[in-house]
Amino acid sequence: MQMPQISRGRALAYIALLLVALTLAGRLALRSDGGPEHSLQPVQLRAEPAPARKVLVHVVGAVRSPGLYRLDEGSRIDDAITAAGGPEGKAALELVNLASPVADGQQVVVPLRGSEAAASSTSSPGAAAGERVHLNTATLEELDALPGIGPVTAQGILDYRAEHGAFSSVEELDAVPGIGPTRLAELLELVDL
Repeated sequence: MQMPQISRGRALAYIALLLVALTLAGRLALRSDGGPEHSLQPVQLRAEPAPARKVLVHVVGAVRSPGLYRLDEGSRIDDAITAAGGPEGKAALELVNLASPVADGQQVVVPLRGSEAAASSTSSPGAAAGERVHLNTATLEELDALPGIGPVTAQGILDYRAEHGAFSSVEELDAVPGIGPTRLAELLELVDL
């Protein structure tokens, strides 16, 4: 079947009519929606913050209300003591690192001034005989007092804890520069979480 021949002028006329028809149809469509000012409404999106994860902390010692407390992840020892009603008047807060982050399952001990715990804490920067150093709350001095750990490695442990959060296992010490498998084996009996 052969297509009929259309002149150039007639083709342009058909195209012009088609454009006019599309323009009129578009205007009619916009008017039926309430006009161009109502055709596009901005969409308002609201991002809801993720709920804060909680950690469970046991606060004991010289606080007004010892017990278990759920705190937001990223809370500090000071927040745990505040949740427990604050320190008692004879609390030895100078022996507690209030800025240290809390970890899930951690026990926060607030010693009394003049108590045996306070005396042993002030007499030696490390753990008292038979006590373990807590990796998630230990100070630079406590870590430095461990055998084979000098001030540089102790600072490395604190830096690792600050960057990665609380230790989830004692074996994680292996990731700290300066602590290899041999040193880790020596520390397993001296530290805990």
